[in-house]
Amino acid sequence: MNLVLYNPPSSANRKPILPMSLLALGALLEGRHDYRIVDGNLEADAFAAVEQTLDEIGATTLAVTVMPGPQLHDAVPFCRELKRRRPEMTVVWGGYFPTQHWDVCLRADYVDYVVLGHGEQVFIELLEALDKGGDPRAIFGLAYRNRAGEPTANPHAPIPKPEALPDWPYHRIDVARYIRRTFMGTRTLPHHSSYGCPFYCNFCAVVNMVNGRWYAQSAERTARITRQLVDEWGVDAVEFYDNNFFTHEARTAEFAERILDLGIGWWGEARIDTMLKYSERTWRMMADSGLRMVFLGAESGSDETLQRMNKGGKASTEKTLEIAAKMRDYGIVPEMSFVMGNPPDPEADVMQTIEFIRKVKRVNPETEMILYMYTPVPLAGELYDQAKADGFAFPETLEAWIGTEWQEFAQRRSTTMPWVKDPLRRHVRDFERVLNAYYPTSTDISLTALHRGLLRGISAWRYRSGFYRNPLELRALHKVLAYQRPETSGF
Repeated sequence: MNLVLYNPPSSANRKPILPMSLLALGALLEGRHDYRIVDGNLEADAFAAVEQTLDEIGATTLAVTVMPGPQLHDAVPFCRELKRRRPEMTVVWGGYFPTQHWDVCLRADYVDYVVLGHGEQVFIELLEALDKGGDPRAIFGLAYRNRAGEPTANPHAPIPKPEALPDWPYHRIDVARYIRRTFMGTRTLPHHSSYGCPFYCNFCAVVNMVNGRWYAQSAERTARITRQLVDEWGVDAVEFYDNNFFTHEARTAEFAERILDLGIGWWGEARIDTMLKYSERTWRMMADSGLRMVFLGAESGSDETLQRMNKGGKASTEKTLEIAAKMRDYGIVPEMSFVMGNPPDPEADVMQTIEFIRKVKRVNPETEMILYMYTPVPLAGELYDQAKADGFAFPETLEAWIGTEWQEFAQRRSTTMPWVKDPLRRHVRDFERVLNAYYPTSTDISLTALHRGLLRGISAWRYRSGFYRNPLELRALHKVLAYQRPETSGF
């Protein structure tokens, strides 16, 4: 079977990220099916590029990876028009958004199948069934329309173990076009070395995909691939986009030791209480190997809220302060995310978290702060139940999902959640603007020392006094300097 793998544009204002999900699919397609990868981020006219590629190889299937936000915004009209022109084309969606909202996807007549979760092997089984005239409805990890035309989903398939999967087919893309200059280095590429996360935080979309499981490549293989990126493309920094790179200390320590000689910078995501269990030897090894920054889900300034989020009995604000201090001592930057405006008392949650963020900054001024508004995840426990009780409901069509309100929701910056209203919403954004001026992000590499000094000087009175309201002068200065928030300029 011939097919095209399509990566919708993910951002208009930054260099594209390596299409890792499609490379993972391609690794299993090699030698079985003829395929091409089309990255909408690199094409002046992505629709024309896909149509040309479909014709060139006589493809009968289009596979689309869809994240919430910009990718969904492109994928909906794209697939709708493609299906109008080519009704015989089989369109398969996969990724975070279809996994969470497969029923909504299948209510659209331009989506034929949805692959759920980590679905590389599921997708291969679907292609085999379509190619040989089999019945795809028996495939675990697949959602489809039943004989009555109703969306139906089978149970998730077992998560594939990354160590057993083949290496990515880098020859299928122009890797050099994805090399970026970042906070860590002038030539940065990403890798994905593990699947899943062993925790059950009820605001996180990963939980519904993996149900507390985590599988990883070996430290040896991850180090070998990192070395390949350095040797073949001159990379001097690597981002690990794993949901939780640091789950297993022995693996982390071995990986760090294996790349000591490379002289690169690297970044990954971790859980605070997990890293606090690491030995001092491991911390020193990570620092010596070039670990520059770690993304940490601090989430809240309230221990009560952390428990409500199901962060686990070992998560606490005290531990957040502890790791901020430890990372200061080792010269590793903490990049902390906070989810604000949590029900049942969003105002108290916001105020408590703002004061806690200021406390973290006193402990470690280098800490990066990423602020999100709470957005529900389907079927995710107490917070979701409270949101529904407050009148929340997800859209029932893809067309509704790509409206402005739900695009903001998908990027966790919604202004219309029923439990967070003005002036509380404005207070969060005003605080964020003052915080980002007083502590300019280190990940925005376009800011000069002069720019940083200017931002800090003008915002100092507001930050020190706690008066955040209507920072019009900072809004104007951010615009003039083209300031990028940490979540847009970083990782």
